[in-house]
Amino acid sequence: MWEGIQLSGFADEIDTNLGKQIEVLKKLQMNHVEMRGVNGKGLVDYSINEAREIKKQLDESGIQLSSVGSPIGKIKITDDFAPHMELYKHTVEIAHEMETPYIRMFSFFMPEHESYDPYHGKVMDQLGQFVDYAKASNIILLHENEKDIYGDVADRCLELMKEFYGEHFKAVFDFANFVQCKQDTLSAYEMLKPYIAYIHIKDALWSDGSVVPAGHGDGNVEKILKMLKDSGYQGFLSLEPHLADFAGFSSLEQSAGEKKKLSGEEAFTIACEALRKILERI
Repeated sequence: MWEGIQLSGFADEIDTNLGKQIEVLKKLQMNHVEMRGVNGKGLVDYSINEAREIKKQLDESGIQLSSVGSPIGKIKITDDFAPHMELYKHTVEIAHEMETPYIRMFSFFMPEHESYDPYHGKVMDQLGQFVDYAKASNIILLHENEKDIYGDVADRCLELMKEFYGEHFKAVFDFANFVQCKQDTLSAYEMLKPYIAYIHIKDALWSDGSVVPAGHGDGNVEKILKMLKDSGYQGFLSLEPHLADFAGFSSLEQSAGEKKKLSGEEAFTIACEALRKILERI
């Protein structure tokens, strides 16, 4: 096994219920969760007192947060920023309460069918406000490459890193999201490797963008994980399966049958097993 890495994941893809999330994480021998949704709503939508109760349940089960899987930066660049900044400040409080330094975040949805260039200044200003607050609050922002946001492809992610990278702003590398943006993941990795502090494990097909288990798509997951290992990467590999409608499920089973809708637990388990097979090989 690869020394210094820990598995985590978006357990709200298992089930909305925290008890069920914990049960499956323990079954898979995982002690971390990237918490996004819990008991039917987003973690960042809870009060601090409610978050404290969630934390208590996690503590009793020996599970810690690898990161807050927040929606920060997932608004349109044309939306009113002030209320979102307030949500961000609350998210920082939640992260402190949950005892994680990490908040996963984004760089704003861009208007469809328009050049991103006119919005560059506004993106930098708003991200700058996030980063300044992160510095003052001792929080580390993890920027995820995501479809349709400013930092969707590698060169714009690099632009953000050159502007803000430091102790409080680092990169998440998400294989599937790059594939879905028609961004070659190997060249993205070469551009971004000095800035990567966190990995999302999901893969996708170049042909139609559909999400598949790690190693079954065009994200070069195994190659890049091997390079990360060789580079001395230590940190989280966080499963974000998105496999509920995985069409290739039958090919993973001994008895191939018709496509079926996977349960959250089945999808998460398939994703976990696919990653573990890659880790055994490298």
